[in-house]
Amino acid sequence: PEKIAKEWGCELYQPGIVMEGGSIDLNGAGTLLTSEQCLLNKNRNPHLSKQDIESYLKDYLGVRHILWLGDGIVGDDTDGHIDDLTRFIDPQTVVTAIEEDPKDENYEILQANLKRLQSMKDQHGAPLKIVTMPMPGRVDYEGQRLPASYANFYIANTKVLAPTYRHKNDTRAIEVLQKCFPKREVVGVDCVDLIWGLGAIHCLTQQMPAL
Repeated sequence: PEKIAKEWGCELYQPGIVMEGGSIDLNGAGTLLTSEQCLLNKNRNPHLSKQDIESYLKDYLGVRHILWLGDGIVGDDTDGHIDDLTRFIDPQTVVTAIEEDPKDENYEILQANLKRLQSMKDQHGAPLKIVTMPMPGRVDYEGQRLPASYANFYIANTKVLAPTYRHKNDTRAIEVLQKCFPKREVVGVDCVDLIWGLGAIHCLTQQMPAL
C-alpha cells in the first residue's frame, strides 16, 4: 500500500490492526462479509472486541452492514478466510461453497455457514440470494490437507479466473460461476501446484480500483 500510494499520489490510511484482504468480501453497496474464526481470532487483535472490529471496518471501509459466518474450511492456515467460503457476485447475491459428501470434515462446517446465510439480509433488509457450488474434494500434500476451494476466484475486468484441481467438480464449478458472471468469461486455472502454498487465485492477487 505504501508503494502504491507513493506511485499514484494517493492518501494512505493505516488503522493499525491486523487484517488480511482475504478475510473480507464486500458487495460495493455497503455490506461486508467475514468470518468469526478469522477476525475474532486472538492471534490477530486480542485487545479488540467484535464491536471494536466492526467499528474499524465501518470507519475505514465505509461499510454500514456486516455479516458474520462461522468457521473456515479444513486446512486453511488463515483461520477461516472468507475467500474460501462465500463471495459476493452482486449487491444482493452470494456464491457459497458446499461439500456434498456428508462424511467429509468440511460438510458440517459449510452447512452451518449456509444456514447462517439463509437467515441473513442485505443492506436494504432483503434476504440474500444464495448460489451454491461444489467443493473439489480432498487435495493433500505430504499427508496435509490443503484448503482447496472454488470460491477462491478472482474477478477481473472482462474475465473471472477460477481455480481448478483436476477434479470431476471442476467443470461444474466453472459452469456455476459462468452463470453468475454472464458478462465475463470464466477461465479455469489449474491450482494443484499453487494450493501447496495454502492459497489459490484470489490469495495471490489484489484488485486495484481505477483512480
